[in-house]
Amino acid sequence: MTFHGVRGSTPCNGGEVRGYGGTTSCVSVDVPGHQPIVFDMGTGLRYFGLSLPADEPFHGTCLVSHLHWDHIQGLPFFTPILRDGATMQVVAPRQEAPRTVAQMFADAIGPPLFPVHLVTLPGTIGFREVADDEFTIGEVDVVARLIPHVGTTCGYRITHRGTSIAYLSDHQMPADGSFAVTEGALELCRDADLVIHDAQYTPEEFAMKSDWGHCTVEYAVWLAAEAGAQRLALFHHDPMHDDATIDRLAAAAAECGAPSGVEVFAAREGVTVTLQR
Repeated sequence: MTFHGVRGSTPCNGGEVRGYGGTTSCVSVDVPGHQPIVFDMGTGLRYFGLSLPADEPFHGTCLVSHLHWDHIQGLPFFTPILRDGATMQVVAPRQEAPRTVAQMFADAIGPPLFPVHLVTLPGTIGFREVADDEFTIGEVDVVARLIPHVGTTCGYRITHRGTSIAYLSDHQMPADGSFAVTEGALELCRDADLVIHDAQYTPEEFAMKSDWGHCTVEYAVWLAAEAGAQRLALFHHDPMHDDATIDRLAAAAAECGAPSGVEVFAAREGVTVTLQR
């Protein structure tokens, strides 16, 4: 799997963030013999597209955590879906009736907010709505669970031949700063080989933004340890955190996770992680 976008809330750029990157959430998973599976479609999706063969249409599935801009705005800039014959299945949290996921994408990608309508893109995009569901993509088992955030949000767990990745990009920890977790979020992370988890705030920042839908680095480490996960990727870096800040947070988190046997690192654009049991 490869990180293409690791930043939260809004893209950012400049020399101070070049090390970890400034594009928003997108992680691709390459399962041998399978079409690609992608977590989220932030601005990092454009760079994933640039890494694919230039003359081949895309066929794959995207698991979207929620419909905030920083998680969907890469779709119309994903070059492989702009080719005839391309197909993408978008899986996203079920919306409150009568709105549908398909309608909300059509509203976001179309005039006056975007120059062309989503339906005019050459590729075919299908939509599937989920909540607390389980399904398969080929031989990959997928678990979706509703998790706390601002707006309807899903975390995902994918498993192939005993190897599991949990993806909780945006996750609201208890607003009082305590460490507690919903059963659904814990289920996603339990004994995972890798947990990719929201780690946007320091405790001081969280105190000022406790209802903004995110969590602290310390909470992410606690959850990974509580769930018995092997590795934790700190994700959804705050746009105000420069490389030096993330270095410090990651070093402290790695020290905190060590007694529980959790290997902790900060997600970085362009880095590929190989998982194999």
